[in-house]
Amino acid sequence: MRILIVEDEMKVVDFLKMGLGEAGYDVEAAFDGQMGYKLAANSHFDLIILDVILPVMNGFEVCRKIREKNVDVPVLMLTALGTTEDKLDGFNAGADDYLVKPFEFAELIARIKALSKRSSAGFMAGSFLKVADLELDMHKKVAQRGKTTIELTAKEYALLEYLMRNKGRVVSRSEIAEKVWEISFDTGTNIVDVYINLLRKKIDKNFEQKLIQTRIGLGYSIDSD
Repeated sequence: MRILIVEDEMKVVDFLKMGLGEAGYDVEAAFDGQMGYKLAANSHFDLIILDVILPVMNGFEVCRKIREKNVDVPVLMLTALGTTEDKLDGFNAGADDYLVKPFEFAELIARIKALSKRSSAGFMAGSFLKVADLELDMHKKVAQRGKTTIELTAKEYALLEYLMRNKGRVVSRSEIAEKVWEISFDTGTNIVDVYINLLRKKIDKNFEQKLIQTRIGLGYSIDSD
C-alpha cells in the first residue's frame, strides 16, 4: 500500500515515515501543497495524509484540486487545526477523514486501515459507489438498485452517500448529524432516524436483501452481509 504524506514539518514527516514503514507501508513525502498535488495527480497512491497549513498551496486547496481531477484516492487530513469549522472545511473540500494533532499513532493506523478497507470495498471504477446491487452515480446524483432507479431528495442522497462511503462501518447518529447536516447532534431530535426510515422505504422495502442495518445504541451501517 503506497501512502503519500504532504507535510512541511520534517520531524513529523520523519516520524510518520518511520512508523508507517515499520507497519509495512510504502511511503513518499512532499513538503509543500503544490508538489503534493502534482504527485497525487500524476502517480498512484492508495492513501494521502494531508496537512492543512502548507507552503504554496494549503491542504484544503490541494484536496479540492485532487477531487476536481476526479481522483478517488482516500484523503486523511492530519493537522493541528481542530475546530468544528476546520473539520467541516476539510470534509467540504473532499477529505474522507480528519485527525487532529497531537495524535496517537495507533489511532492513525486504525484510521488508515478503515479508509483502505472502505475504499477497496465501496468504490467501483470512476465516480460510482456500490453495495451489493445498490449503485450510486456521484456525477448524476442518481441511485439505482438492480434495474430500479430510486428517486432521492438532496438530504436522502447525502445520507446514502455517507453510509456507502463508510460501507461496513457503524456510524453514530452524532457523526451522521455532523457530516450530513453539519450540525451538532441534539439528543432531543430524531432527524437522523426519520431520514434513515425514509431511505429504508426507498432502498430496502421492496427488496429481499436489506442493506441498511441498525446497531442498537451505536448507530447505523450499510453492508451486503
